[in-house]
Amino acid sequence: MTAALSDKLKALLDTPVFIIVATVQPDGSPQLSPVWAKRDGDDVIFSTTLDRQKEKNLRRDPRVTVLLQPFDEPYTYAEIRGTVTMTTEGGQELIDELALKYTGLKYAEFNPRAAEDAPRVVVRVTPRKVVGRL
Repeated sequence: MTAALSDKLKALLDTPVFIIVATVQPDGSPQLSPVWAKRDGDDVIFSTTLDRQKEKNLRRDPRVTVLLQPFDEPYTYAEIRGTVTMTTEGGQELIDELALKYTGLKYAEFNPRAAEDAPRVVVRVTPRKVVGRL
């Protein structure tokens, strides 16, 4: 069963707010990563590469928690618990879109070493539960 995001949470995801992605390591411990994100309806979408630990963790165990905490409202947050699906299709387009949203530049302009990156992955988080004050 999926959960709906509040209008306030959707509006925040439409801004350049960073999210923290929590995945499960092979030993059961948490792994956290700050990332750029966008939304598609009630889904949260972010980018990573095939060689990153979060991608390996999510491929093995698709459970995820995403935390949003606006820098100007530190006591306001939302935790989105859900599962992910991943694809390499559209990976480069997504990172360019996110780079423009967060930096005003295409990703290769923002990160000149981007050509050395492993293939990009689109990670789609489908919310199961949302908790917090957003």
